[in-house]
Amino acid sequence: MKLLKLVLVSTSLLLTVSANASSWEKIKSPVQGKMQSVGSYANGCIIGADTLPLKGEGYQVIRSYKNRFYGHSKLVSFIQRLGKNAQNEGLPTLLIGDMGMPAGGRFASGHASHQTGLDSDIWLRFGPLSDKQAEKPTATVMVSGNSVNSNWTSHQADLVRLAATDKNVARIFVNPAIKVKLCQTAKGDRSWLRKVRPWFGHTAHMHVRLTCPEDSTSCKNQAPIPAGEGCDATLYSWFEPRKPSKHTKKKALPTPPIQCQMLLSSQHLN
Repeated sequence: MKLLKLVLVSTSLLLTVSANASSWEKIKSPVQGKMQSVGSYANGCIIGADTLPLKGEGYQVIRSYKNRFYGHSKLVSFIQRLGKNAQNEGLPTLLIGDMGMPAGGRFASGHASHQTGLDSDIWLRFGPLSDKQAEKPTATVMVSGNSVNSNWTSHQADLVRLAATDKNVARIFVNPAIKVKLCQTAKGDRSWLRKVRPWFGHTAHMHVRLTCPEDSTSCKNQAPIPAGEGCDATLYSWFEPRKPSKHTKKKALPTPPIQCQMLLSSQHLN
């Protein structure tokens, strides 16, 4: 009987968490309140999110119909600043992909992170695009096999460098082959390379992650990045054959922070 109760409770919890994954997508506008990022990048939410204008100096938002152009004001300011800096360096218009949903939270699919309004995907192809093209743009893949292809130019390298040198940026995720190319070609001050981290996929965009704002006391940063440029043997280990996983079952989604649960409850979602 005790075992049956435990199973029922566990099943109920999993169903609740799973339902929460899609409930966040039902929130169509930012939740009012003092702006704060809550929880971790892969398990959190945001109160009082800011909205990135769909077009600005040096950038434009793509696939706006997805309603994923929200985030902390620090993220909005970062993108606007990056657009201006890129324009000043002669780069074409930046294409801004997914940021976060109006209240952050878990996506039903597509992203594990982007939950606290501090993450943004920035495409490695450039614009500008017409309004129609921006709704359903075609991504340009920069990697073939284990190396970058002819689509990769100095413009892409300059874009990653500009983003990585921003003081508010914690990490930038790119394909391992892109990280290798940057390690091979970066000149002068290379300290920014440390923030550029290899990750699977990410062949057509970079994923930029900001540090937690100081006034968001419930926001959780990741562990510090290891010392060095990240151009050593650990980088090349990404190209070694992957061992079959011993874990075949999907991991249960974590329970959202209590503030995020309260936020969802306050929305009276259908």
